[in-house]
Parts: sequence; structure tokens; C-alpha cells
Amino acid sequence: MRLYPFRILLALFFILFTQSLYSAYDKGDNYTVIVSLDGFRQDYPQIHNTPNLDKIKKSGVYATMRPSYPASTFPNHYTLITGLVPDHHGIINNSFWDRENNIQYNMGDSITRNNPMYYKGETIWATAQRQGVKTGSVYWVGSDIPINNTFPYLYKVWAEKPRLNFAQRVDTTLAWLNRSEQERPRLITLYLDEPDGTGHRAGPKGVETGDMVLKIDSLIGKLIDGIAMLPFSEKVNLIITSDHGMTDVSSERYYKIDDSLKPSWYERAIGANPTSIYARSHNVDSIVFALSKLKHLKVYKKKDIPKSLNYGTNNDVGDVIVVADCGWQFGYKAGSAKGAHGYDPKNKDMSVIFYAYGPDFKKNYKGKTFDNTAIYPLLCHLLGVKPSANDGNVRQYEQFIIK
Repeated sequence: MRLYPFRILLALFFILFTQSLYSAYDKGDNYTVIVSLDGFRQDYPQIHNTPNLDKIKKSGVYATMRPSYPASTFPNHYTLITGLVPDHHGIINNSFWDRENNIQYNMGDSITRNNPMYYKGETIWATAQRQGVKTGSVYWVGSDIPINNTFPYLYKVWAEKPRLNFAQRVDTTLAWLNRSEQERPRLITLYLDEPDGTGHRAGPKGVETGDMVLKIDSLIGKLIDGIAMLPFSEKVNLIITSDHGMTDVSSERYYKIDDSLKPSWYERAIGANPTSIYARSHNVDSIVFALSKLKHLKVYKKKDIPKSLNYGTNNDVGDVIVVADCGWQFGYKAGSAKGAHGYDPKNKDMSVIFYAYGPDFKKNYKGKTFDNTAIYPLLCHLLGVKPSANDGNVRQYEQFIIK
């Protein structure tokens, strides 16, 4: 009998081990569509009318999902497609101060919003396409920005006018799925910017919010019907989720910054829920002491931010952050809004829906509450690609899938 040298046996073992490792990511040719409904609170299906989401509960899985801190639009949409908490991927709030370049990032400012240097980590479309899987995106945060010099194979530019209405966005998604097998994306990320706006104006339990929730639900029904008509419908996974919830607010529960702090103590205060205060030299303790007198506010030096928030290691976080209790606000001027978000994810009002069905998901299954950092590795699993480094917990999404 011929004896093989130890190094050859070791090499053979390594090859077999590597093949078995990567076979775990071999998921065939299923497709996945993930839809984000901005500001869709976890209990909207209980307090508003959602007949199509109710149907998904019977044909798939559903659970409550916790956003990352802060529970706001840009930070969490980017978390969903990178698996990184905002403190790690760089979009630490909808607006913040860029210390190194001495400029304010704002999601509404086209210059900073479209600058790829702010967006760290690897997006799901970059991960997938690097491994030969085509993707498409309809207005998802970051999809029209050359992050790491990469775009989805198909995408829509937010700034182009006229912007697609919600029905057109659903139609675009279905049109992409109806392309030839060689040209259709295996992952599509679809963004609808409601019921967030209505929730801000009318409050989470407002009649207008209920009307908008029903309208959005009907569009989900249109998407479900369109998928059912595809000749490969049995290969399509559909995920419906959101970035953050919404809670009731009032001008009566608002603290004005000028009532507590001297303007000479700080250079600027940016953002809401939380507010980052960028202090002048030697005034951090004065700021913390003054604001600590106010009920319903938690005030932290950057180094003392609780670990549970996963916040504070990023260079652009303020010297002091003000974390208002859920339903309370802090800033320069109270507005007329009846709804707000951005609060600590442990508050149930900040949690969101998670509904999914398709060939890779269990049926009629209610899952445990989980963190939104698990969405990126879940998408990688569904696509059969190897994820990049992320903050997600694989065990959190494994509860939903058929192994």
C-alpha cells in the first residue's frame, strides 16, 4: 500500500474541508425580494388594516425585529444591507458632524449623501456581485452611490425626476423579475418611503396613518400577485420589513437646548434622538451637569455611552449625546409633528415588522424577536454567497429558514 506524505494528506483534507464549507452557501437558483416600508411599526398590523400581510402570516414566517441605534432611516437602511450597526458602518444618524472634514453630513444634502466615503462596510449587492450573483435595487439607501466603486446591476437613482411612485416601483420590481434568466437579478431591494411621513404628521395611531398603511398593504398584495404569475414563482422568497418604528410625541414633551445650555459651551448640536453635542474645550462636564437636571433625558459623555446601544466608538459621535426617553424630544424648536423615532431600540414602539415567505422559509411560523443586523447574513444565505464581516448573529435568522 502506498503511503502519502503528511503534507499531501493535509492538502487533501484542506481541499475537502473548503469544499464542504462553501457547499453551505450553495443555495441553488432561488430569488429574493426584500421590501422596506419606512416607519412601519411592529404593531401596525394589529391597530390598522393589513389583509395582505395577514395572509403572509399563514403562508410564511413573521416576527418582531429590533432596529439598531439610532432607530432612524439612513442608519438602519444601511445596517440592513451591511449587517453592521451604525457606529461601525459610519452613518451614525440622519445628520451628524464630520469632524475630519469639518462639514455636516445630512441625508437631505446631495453632496454629502452621495459621497461614498461615509459608507463603510460591504453592501449586499457588492457581496453578491463579487460572487457572480446579479442584484437590483429600487431606491434603497446607498444603492445609487458608488460605494467601493460598486452599484447593483440594476438600480434607480433617487435624484432623477420624475421619481417613481409606489405602484411604479412595484411594477419595476416585477419587470426586472420578468427579464430573461441571464438578465434578471436574484436579489431586489425595494424601498417605499411610507408610512413614515404620514406617521410623523398624524401620529402612529392616526386615521391618516391607518389609511396609508392600508394603501401600502394593497401594494404588497400587488407584488404578491405579480410574483405568483411568474413561471418560476415557487423559487421566489419575499421579505417585508422596515427600518424603524414610530411613537407619539407632543410639543409639550419637548426640551429646548437654549433653555439649559449657554451657546458658548458648545460649537454645535446636531441630530435628534439622539442629539450629538460637539463641545468647546473644558465644557463637557458643564453640559452634562446642566442637562442631567432634566427629567426624561439621559445624558452621556461619549466614553460613557451604554454598551447596549452599540454606539460611541465612531469618531463623529458628539462629545456628549442626549438620549431622550421614548416620546420626549430635545432640540432647538418644537414642531407640529405627532410622531417621531430614533429612540432606544429596546422601546417596542421602535421595533418593526418582519414577514417572509418562499421556498427557503418555514410556513405559519411565529419567530422570536431578533436584531436587524441579522438581515444581511440572512440575504447572503438565501443567495448562496459568503458574507463579509458583519455584526449579525446567524442563529437569529436560522429560526426562520428550512435547513
